[in-house]
Amino acid sequence: MPIDPHLLTLFTVTTIIAMITPGPDMLFVLGCGMRGGARAGLLATAGVATSEAIHVAVAAVGLAALFEAVPLAFTVVRVVGAAYLIYLGVQMIRNRNAVPAEVAVTGMSGRKAFLSGLMTNLLNPKMVTFTIAFLPQFINPALGQVWLQFAILGVILIVIEFLVDGTVGVLAGRIGAWLRRRQAVRRRIDVATGGIFVGLGVKLAVE
Repeated sequence: MPIDPHLLTLFTVTTIIAMITPGPDMLFVLGCGMRGGARAGLLATAGVATSEAIHVAVAAVGLAALFEAVPLAFTVVRVVGAAYLIYLGVQMIRNRNAVPAEVAVTGMSGRKAFLSGLMTNLLNPKMVTFTIAFLPQFINPALGQVWLQFAILGVILIVIEFLVDGTVGVLAGRIGAWLRRRQAVRRRIDVATGGIFVGLGVKLAVE
């Protein structure tokens, strides 16, 4: 077996605990589901999972060395990611939805949900550094095929994240769909979701 069974079990348990703890990704997917429905919640999760796959690849090639050698790189990515989140939040609060009719009904297109999930996670340097710091703890170089060990752990991480966040997105989407039929609360959904995104952006910036 290319990976230590004990380390694999420990990694799986630790990852489950980490994923069910509410964090930026879960809140983002929750907001997309509430605003755009179950499909948007799932596609936002797919975007986050795709970004996480990129983070795993980055961890494997050692981007941590870049952040250590050039601290400014971390700051730049952090600021860009925070600005993007705040931008999304402000747009929702201002309710600038000059989009096709099908989007007006759901509140968020599937394409936008996916790309937003991808970019929000991809531009969060904390996710990059977390992945780089986390995965190697469960790698045993003595077993060889380190790249395969990274791949196995990465797949497990992404699957668990998709299952947890995807469930949150679908449930939020169903609740949001019911609420969006009532015009009196639709605007509140936009403001609340926008507030979540702005808050995440500010939190990311000040950390």
